[in-house]
Amino acid sequence: MVLYCPFNNCNSHTLAFFTISKQTLYQIIMKNLFKTKLGRLRIIGFLEGISLLILVFVAVPMKYYFLDPSLTKSLGPIHGALFLLFIINTVGVGVEQNWRFRKTTWKVILACFIPFGTFYIDRKIFSQLYSAS
Repeated sequence: MVLYCPFNNCNSHTLAFFTISKQTLYQIIMKNLFKTKLGRLRIIGFLEGISLLILVFVAVPMKYYFLDPSLTKSLGPIHGALFLLFIINTVGVGVEQNWRFRKTTWKVILACFIPFGTFYIDRKIFSQLYSAS
């Protein structure tokens, strides 16, 4: 990461083509997402989705085509923990927000079994609920 500060009073970081204000980044991540259960569920869903994609598209082919199971051995338990955290938090948020099981909760739980499913659910369900709250 390269920090670029053209002035003495620097309130932004420049990385590649992006300039992000420190206060804006802090507000988006810390104040909004970590404060609510739904925000934490979105973060866990993102991490679970990334771990599933790496496991399915990188680690498993390495295990069977290149006979190298090291990545599946290390990433498997991490993905398992994120998966359980996602399921537990989904049920918690569903109870807290009075989700109807047939309408919302089962879709969210099903999404964590499908590659790219958590990203789809985040876009279609979580972002709408998060902006409404």
